Amino acid sequence: MINGLKRAAVLGAATVALATGAVVGTVGTASAAPQDHHHRSSAAPHHCVKVAGHWARQWRPAFRDRHHRWHPGQWTRVWVPAHRECHHR
Repeated sequence: MINGLKRAAVLGAATVALATGAVVGTVGTASAAPQDHHHRSSAAPHHCVKVAGHWARQWRPAFRDRHHRWHPGQWTRVWVPAHRECHHR
């Protein structure tokens, strides 16, 4: 029984050491990556436009509910919030 407890303690310590090494290795790799996320290459020019929020029509297909009642398809209005649309030229 004592050997089993010693084995469990050693395995637990080894697991913690491996997990710590993996986390430290990941942090080191992430910090070495370039931090300039806003730079775009000139090979792919694009044009961005800010679009105001607006109502749009969306088709809701027909379905049968949990009471087996049939509901036909219909158009409904959904709000599309303000966003930026970028198009590559």
